Amino acid sequence: MKKYVIMIACLLMVVAAAGQMYQPGVTEQRPPVRQRLFFGGSIGLQFGTVTNIEVSPLIGVWVLPRLAVAGGPSFQYYDDPYGNTTIYGGRAIFQLDVIQNLNNLIPLGLHMGIFATGEYAALSLEKSFFTTSPGSSGRIYDGTFLLGGGISQPTGKRSRMNLSFLWTVTRNDYGIYDNPEIRIEFYF
Repeated sequence: MKKYVIMIACLLMVVAAAGQMYQPGVTEQRPPVRQRLFFGGSIGLQFGTVTNIEVSPLIGVWVLPRLAVAGGPSFQYYDDPYGNTTIYGGRAIFQLDVIQNLNNLIPLGLHMGIFATGEYAALSLEKSFFTTSPGSSGRIYDGTFLLGGGISQPTGKRSRMNLSFLWTVTRNDYGIYDNPEIRIEFYF
């Protein structure tokens, strides 16, 4: 069932992006790659009985005016009363702006956008922290695919703040992600 959900979501994104492809009679110059690049990411901090520190920078490019792809490393330090661990790896993201400016549809002065997003996170976990089997040492790989959407608020000419809601669509054996995973990210 999850495979069908993933395939349908990817198909919908491709169909929506197809409207951005070449159209005869329209002569529009694509900006150079340097102008389509963006940087950003997220930082997460939680202190108390459970300490969780996460740093996830991103670099991306707007492939089409509404479709972006990005990637970057991810590092997380986690400490609770049962022990501590480090989680590291990388993530790849695609984002499709479904509505770039909500004010064009509903003139309320809200210049935010609505987007669909997907992410694949490949993480390295300490086996002894996430499994209870005896003699477990070393690290294990966890790959998780997340799908969702969110709202985007421009904060400048080339910068924006995204509020995303993501759900895991593949097995989440180690409980790394909650459903929904709520994120605030900044791009500039």
